[in-house]
Amino acid sequence: MTSTPKDPHPTGTDAPEPRPSRGGRLSRVTLDTRPLRIPTFRRVFLGQGTSFIGTMVTSVTVPVQIYSISHSSFYVGLAGLAGFLPLVVFGLYGGAIADATDRRLLYLGSSLVTWVVTVLLLAQTLLDVGSVGLILALVAVQGAGFAIATSTRGAIIPRIVPMEMIPAANTLNFTAGNVGQVLGPLLAGVLVGLPHGFAYAYTVDAVLFTVALYSGFRLPPIRPLGETSGRGTRAVLDGLRFIGTSPVLLMSFLMDIAAMVLAMPRALFPEAASTRFHGGVGMLYAAIGAGAVLAGLFSGWIGRVRRQGVALTVAVVAWAVAIALAGFARNLWLAVALLVLAGASDLVSSVYRQTILQTYAPDEMRGRMQGVFTVVVAGGPRLGDLRAGGMATVTTLTVAWSGSAVLCVVLALVGALAVRSFWRYDAQQATGAGAGEKEGPPRET
Repeated sequence: MTSTPKDPHPTGTDAPEPRPSRGGRLSRVTLDTRPLRIPTFRRVFLGQGTSFIGTMVTSVTVPVQIYSISHSSFYVGLAGLAGFLPLVVFGLYGGAIADATDRRLLYLGSSLVTWVVTVLLLAQTLLDVGSVGLILALVAVQGAGFAIATSTRGAIIPRIVPMEMIPAANTLNFTAGNVGQVLGPLLAGVLVGLPHGFAYAYTVDAVLFTVALYSGFRLPPIRPLGETSGRGTRAVLDGLRFIGTSPVLLMSFLMDIAAMVLAMPRALFPEAASTRFHGGVGMLYAAIGAGAVLAGLFSGWIGRVRRQGVALTVAVVAWAVAIALAGFARNLWLAVALLVLAGASDLVSSVYRQTILQTYAPDEMRGRMQGVFTVVVAGGPRLGDLRAGGMATVTTLTVAWSGSAVLCVVLALVGALAVRSFWRYDAQQATGAGAGEKEGPPRET
């Protein structure tokens, strides 16, 4: 199914656009904030951005607490596996539910589960249980709630913003998330160094997450638009078949899997900070997010790129190259600078992956597509944690950090060039190719 390309002169005139002023040229480069004019999106954006700071505090605190108990990067990597398995099951199944029910109610319920787990992490710290197994079990439950909430939120965005603003909305969300990836680890780095610091960190997360719960309560009802395939295995399989028959979507997922599994060094940060840099764990965790924030501030050009397959490939290669070089660094600041470059590349690739998915899939498929997206985007780094932790145990820190990142570069280039429809993907001509509806956002005063 194809769609008619958009009229390059929507005003009906063949005259070229006037030459932009200096201020206009600047606005074409800087962050596009138009979606923030929509009250519903603005609340979701603020809730997600605020709560994600706390989420990142916990994301840093959990591996540091595990390492403090076990003194093993392998156990830190197991935290990634514990979070990954529920992501697969509940990401896919949660996406199917999101296509068959009110997405507002599903988002609220799954967010509440995530908040309760944070409270339980705080409780096990205050009771000084000291059990890696208990922490891993809580991480698994949290992964389930996170998978459903993220799948549902991603499917909500195209229903509350106009189609042409989806790249800008995604850029805003990813930028806010990456602000959390900067502030959260820095705050965690300070808190975990204090007496009873783990308890302080989990308390901060629990308090900040209440903003996300509030934004969920203020959402309008978001019920299914068309026919659904139910909520069970058949619905999940229908979604997977849709991806399997769409080379562009399939390749975008494979790109992210390669980038996160082969080139994510996150599980190695505690060991690197302890044995190589003698400190700076918070800076290492924050660096990738800092790069993404910088890229987001100057992201006005992202929505104007038509060859999004090429752009996504370049961004993934740049990510992997920067990660590989950081693994050879013996100076903390050099490693941080290279991780910042990697984070900037990751922001660009994330926006293109999400935008391709949201604009290609019809609304009755978006929950399931976002479920797969959640499994890949959130599960990939967890598999990367397991890969990195296991490699560091049997090889060296440098090999575990940089070796497979080089392989990622090779696979990304070969794969993109082999799948010609992905390499030639034109966003302007292909937008809506798989969609059957173009419903605008709900009206709100």
